[in-house]
Amino acid sequence: MSRKSLFLVNLFGSKRIFFLTLKRITGFFPGELAFYELAFIHKSASKTTNGHFVNNERLEYLGDAILDAVVADFVFTSFPHKDEGFLTQVRSKLVKRAFLDDLAIQLGIHRLVISQIPSFNNKKHLYGNALEALVGAIYLDKGYALTKKFVVNKVIKKYVDLQELIQTETDFKSRIIEWGQKNKQEIYFDNQEEIFDLKKNPIFISRVKVVDKNIGTGKGFSKKEAEQNAAEQALLAVGIM
Repeated sequence: MSRKSLFLVNLFGSKRIFFLTLKRITGFFPGELAFYELAFIHKSASKTTNGHFVNNERLEYLGDAILDAVVADFVFTSFPHKDEGFLTQVRSKLVKRAFLDDLAIQLGIHRLVISQIPSFNNKKHLYGNALEALVGAIYLDKGYALTKKFVVNKVIKKYVDLQELIQTETDFKSRIIEWGQKNKQEIYFDNQEEIFDLKKNPIFISRVKVVDKNIGTGKGFSKKEAEQNAAEQALLAVGIM
């Protein structure tokens, strides 16, 4: 470790472990540590600063937009001869919520997230959000070029098998709708939101129906995720999967 690195670690004292963990995840030493600390605070553990609740939602919003841009750029460059439809599908798979959740766990982000959600609930959906917030923090601290380097080199190239990803089917909703059109069956999704814990974190429930018959039910932390899970069950029910 360089003299500068040792100085920085000693400088932060009690925050040394967090500081070094960030270095391991990102590949560089953070500058404005407050950005990164905020990136891992879920809304259920919001802090009050100057009369305002502070959590990672704003950084998540920013990181989501930056991540979309970086991934779109990466996919565009990686597949120079593919059409817009192919590029859109690959990009969508790379930024899909469940996929980001898994990437966050592989990076070790789940160990840094601060939340007040009970341990018996599924916290996995928090981790992808925190990854987006981390991207937002890096962008504010280091700028776009280093953010892109982190996403491409430390996330995609390290943890993603692009060929396997390309072959993975994820758009179950489109497939069940196509099945309905082919078989002259009207497919529709019945969605509802349900509050499932003391912190009022929502879970969505979706049901795929043909006429009035329910052929698939799915749950998710977004309506889109619930619909995809319900559609996957419906495909199993009609014998396609």
